[in-house]
Amino acid sequence: MMMIKRITLFILLATLKISAQQGPIKVETQEISNRLAFYAVNETEKDYDVMLTIKGTNFRQSKARPRYVRVPGASKVRLKTIVLMRGKKPSYTFDLKVNDSLSKRALRMEFQRIKIKPKKSITLYITERCVGCDSLLQPLEQSNYLFKALKLSENPAIKEQLKRSFSQPLDSIEQPIINLGGRLFTTIGNYDRLLEELNKE
Repeated sequence: MMMIKRITLFILLATLKISAQQGPIKVETQEISNRLAFYAVNETEKDYDVMLTIKGTNFRQSKARPRYVRVPGASKVRLKTIVLMRGKKPSYTFDLKVNDSLSKRALRMEFQRIKIKPKKSITLYITERCVGCDSLLQPLEQSNYLFKALKLSENPAIKEQLKRSFSQPLDSIEQPIINLGGRLFTTIGNYDRLLEELNKE
């Protein structure tokens, strides 16, 4: 299904970083020396093709025709850079098109992986005898997901709260205790199983 969305904004540059949201894609700007870089930030797991067109005054930009750029899921891609004119404050409008129907003609640029919020929040509670925690911690750290990992020995208040949910002593539990979207699990022993539960409706 084709989906093209557009946004047009008028901005007077007053800060070093500006952001605007258009559907699943956020546009961020960053001033680097006498240049202003425009980035597309995709905080979803889906790939999109995006095209950015900029118009305005007191800056210079490439005269090349704008093209769609592939923005992979959970990534940040520099779309365009304009050159600022010394001693003048730039003003501009930009038009952003977002397409979820991917084209083979879209440019593939270098991208930076980012951490994104999962469908359900992930908190890992680590007990004293947790022998299965590393098998979850390592892939989580390498994943695109934001998560929390808390050692119960360093968080006595949380440990006291969790005690009410278990009949056995917490320190005797060898599997990680996982809070997934508000539900507690002690049977998730690996990352694949975690993804299963994460994607359940």
